Amino acid sequence: MNEGEDASSRIDKWLWAVRLFKTRSLATQACRNGKVVCGDQAVKPSREVNPGMQILLREGPLTRKLEVVAIPPSRVGAKLVHEYLIDHTTKEEFDKAKAAQESPLVRPRGSGRPTKKERRNLGTWLGWD
Repeated sequence: MNEGEDASSRIDKWLWAVRLFKTRSLATQACRNGKVVCGDQAVKPSREVNPGMQILLREGPLTRKLEVVAIPPSRVGAKLVHEYLIDHTTKEEFDKAKAAQESPLVRPRGSGRPTKKERRNLGTWLGWD
């Protein structure tokens, strides 16, 4: 353990420090909304995280499986993230999330009503034809 590192840290601070969230308040909000799970239980933002802990993080259709390796003293650069976590998320999980994003049911926020072509494609995809 490097000088200045703690043996444990708050989970919202750790999620922010390893760059899984852009701000700490977004990490806190994800914890409060039940998107962060440890041991089959949603965690509060103040939950202590220790090396060796397994974390499930739901980001839309993607569920990431993470293992805590170490606790960073502060937010780390993108190149150093691999020193603090191991991502056990399978390739199939990433493929499933990508397919869900490409579904005709998912539309960009603020894009307005579907066009005729989009409605036809949706009807074909749902089997209305």
